[in-house]
Amino acid sequence: MVSELVINAVKYAPRPFMLGLQIVGGAVRVPVWDSDPVLPDVPASDPRRVGRHGLEMTLAVSQGYEVHRQPVGKRVTALMAWADDPGGDIAGRTTT
Repeated sequence: MVSELVINAVKYAPRPFMLGLQIVGGAVRVPVWDSDPVLPDVPASDPRRVGRHGLEMTLAVSQGYEVHRQPVGKRVTALMAWADDPGGDIAGRTTT
């Protein structure tokens, strides 16, 4: 997930970019800021498409995902659990 967010920043945005890693309870929060104001596009799923699956994979494995415009560029943040707990719930995910 981290590499996909960084690859997107390197591939689609002019420099600079910043990566952060924050521990939040049983999860890691991964904010990536870049200087491009264009928000990421999540293409419709197409197993025949070659490439452009990184954001799909990030969304599939993350417990949270958000994008915020910044005064310069944007910040994309994903949240990923460290590990499953013995009860079967993913740490960091709220269940009802």
